[in-house]
Amino acid sequence: MRWQIGDVVVTKVVELEQTLPISGLVPAATPEALAPHLGWLAPHFADADGTTELSIHALVVQSEGLSIMVDTCVGDRAIPGLDGLRGPADFPDRLAAAGFAVDTIDVVCCTHLHFDHVGWNTRLEGDRWVPTFTNARYLFCRSEYEHWMAEPGGYALNCGDTVTPVVEAGQADLVDADHRLTGEVRLVPTPGHSPGHVSVLIESGGERALITGDATHHPVQWAEPDWGMTADWDATMGAASRRRLIAEHGDQGTLVIGTHYAAPSAGRIVADGDGWRFEV
Repeated sequence: MRWQIGDVVVTKVVELEQTLPISGLVPAATPEALAPHLGWLAPHFADADGTTELSIHALVVQSEGLSIMVDTCVGDRAIPGLDGLRGPADFPDRLAAAGFAVDTIDVVCCTHLHFDHVGWNTRLEGDRWVPTFTNARYLFCRSEYEHWMAEPGGYALNCGDTVTPVVEAGQADLVDADHRLTGEVRLVPTPGHSPGHVSVLIESGGERALITGDATHHPVQWAEPDWGMTADWDATMGAASRRRLIAEHGDQGTLVIGTHYAAPSAGRIVADGDGWRFEV
């Protein structure tokens, strides 16, 4: 899937998809609580029984001659405690088929350092984990990086083989949460799901798009911004970040591209009575 935002092109490359109850992502989304939203969530983001498709994908942003990869999925490794969750080994081939061989990526930007956003930062070469994107600079939000280096574990359980090898290779840049990548692309701070979580804002040719990262996991969170998810580091802070995004982008025409939204993956936050909904 591709989207054009002014002069910027965003391409989605799927690593894996998983069917699960929405409540498995967002515990407050019980059948009773979800019922008022099923009309607009269907058919793309909810079935009648409250199940959804979780997509884990990378988004490649082409801006001002740079190919910027936002998040790198799970990677070709098993995740302890998450039986069966690992990315397919052919993901680099999928990227290449979409027009992005690994050596053509200029920048890798991780919205945060949870395992499903850093997996393909590295790949195994012999018995060593080495950077996958050999010609790229990797951007990590400084506060995010410093938190997980000081308190390793949790959902950032594999930084030792997905982040540290990049730093040791001299390919990492620690940046502020409002860092500008190009004249068209910049980071915006959206903490809560993790300490230094960022989303990615694109502004070009009078058009605007937002790549969410894990500021939301499912579109229902635009209607119910106080509904956090199980992996949130600070649920109250995460809700505040979503409310700020709604205030800035609701009814503003911003194309919102969900980092975990299944196809069609993108839409807009629009007013719905006294609240909001997500419209494809």
